[in-house]
Amino acid sequence: MDDQNKKNGYDDFFNPEESKRSDDTNESKEGAAEPASVQEPKPSYYYSYGPSVNDPSQPVASGNGYERTDGYDRGAQQSPVSYPPQLRPVPPAGGNVKNAFQVREKKKGPTFKSMFLSFMAGVLVVGGLMYAADTRNWFTSGNTVATQSEGSGSGTGTTASGSGAGSGANVVARPDNIAQLFEQASPAVVKIETYAKVRTNNGGNSLFNDPFFRQFFGDNYPGTQAPSEEQNGDMQQSGIGTGFFFEADGHILTNQHVVGQADEIRVTVQGYDKPFTAKLLGSSYDLDLAVLKIEGEKEFPTLPLGSSDDINIGDWVVAIGNPYGFDHTITAGVLSAKERPIDIPDQQGERNYKHLLQTDASINPGNSGGPLLNVKGEVIGINTAVSSQAQGIGFAIPTSTITEVLESLKNNTEVPKEAVPFIGAELYDMTDEFAKQLGLDKAEGSLVKSVYYNSPAYLAGLTQFDVIVGVEGKKMTTSAALIADIQSRKVGEQVEFNILRQGKEMNLTVEIGDKNVFGLQ
Repeated sequence: MDDQNKKNGYDDFFNPEESKRSDDTNESKEGAAEPASVQEPKPSYYYSYGPSVNDPSQPVASGNGYERTDGYDRGAQQSPVSYPPQLRPVPPAGGNVKNAFQVREKKKGPTFKSMFLSFMAGVLVVGGLMYAADTRNWFTSGNTVATQSEGSGSGTGTTASGSGAGSGANVVARPDNIAQLFEQASPAVVKIETYAKVRTNNGGNSLFNDPFFRQFFGDNYPGTQAPSEEQNGDMQQSGIGTGFFFEADGHILTNQHVVGQADEIRVTVQGYDKPFTAKLLGSSYDLDLAVLKIEGEKEFPTLPLGSSDDINIGDWVVAIGNPYGFDHTITAGVLSAKERPIDIPDQQGERNYKHLLQTDASINPGNSGGPLLNVKGEVIGINTAVSSQAQGIGFAIPTSTITEVLESLKNNTEVPKEAVPFIGAELYDMTDEFAKQLGLDKAEGSLVKSVYYNSPAYLAGLTQFDVIVGVEGKKMTTSAALIADIQSRKVGEQVEFNILRQGKEMNLTVEIGDKNVFGLQ
């Protein structure tokens, strides 16, 4: 709401000076501002992503990159300390030298019989304690652990169950079918290499090529070098990423940031000597997804798309990709978390990722676009980003997001934006001053500053200066809590809002709308 509207609607009702101070501290726009209770994403520099790229601007480490870690000091050695010869004892003055020292007889050691009896006594004591601890559960607290002597190959692993509380919870051990999973899934994973046209802006600049200029700045000054034969070629490699076949006719799924800036895309498939030239069918910058297509004489192996909603935190997952160009590298880990939001800036803007899967399976540049698999060999996500300041924190786009837009990407049609629940009202946190002017006893709830025309709130009859104190009987003491509740609803859902209007309690039923359809940013 602009300043003119504030003056005409809101400031006429309240004290102008107090209203101005409240505007600076208490305003919260529903549909535009995120609630305070929602965890804010990490700073943008916290994350990195993208294909593996050779950046010549980075410094090159000297040496081979290794150093000793055995803890030995390789410095100069000190000379050994010399001690004086042993001094003989001096006999007491006036005494008999012969009797000055007495020789003690050496005691005899223990006999074999005594050693054997001690050993047998120790065996009996330790054995008795072990038997008592086992029968009385001194250390296990009634829990029994099941072990598996042979791998079944099913990937279900070993379970441990507790009988004390009768909870029936199962702990899944590391799956034993990772080798079989890799053998089946690896042929469907491809290596993607991107190429860009070489653009030399200063190659024909007469100033840089002038002998007078070179005399002062030298031949190594940027822009003075003549393009090499390699640079004179049409294409130069710009990055490496990963993708996988999801349809046998050559459809490949990958990240948009892997192929977005490429002039030519080459795909290497297992079993083929030469790479294929791929065509970009469709892509989405916001979702960071892209679909490629290659043509082959026979069908290609594929990976099935599973459900990311069915996998649980702690379940085992496997990643396959080409990190730093190391083809078909497999890593394993667990699903660390779900519904992670992160923001990553790049040359085109800032990508706002939502609903990401977090895993500790090792992911590096070059893994982007590769599959994250469950133990059944189904794709549950596309590896996309990794925390650059941590170890074991990688992120993948879930298949719940992919399946909603896959057909649009294949057909190169506009990808529908994710629905954003809203009601179309700008809200303030209540203050003591607001409550006093409205004649309320408590400063609770959210004050409606304004209502957008023809929005769900407008159609339901919500008006300026109403106070929303609850939703379906549940108290909402702050605007942040109210916005969080609205955003957790589904578009089209009928919700009853508990409000105060001129000191009187009343209820209004509002149908949750889609912010994207309404046209708000």
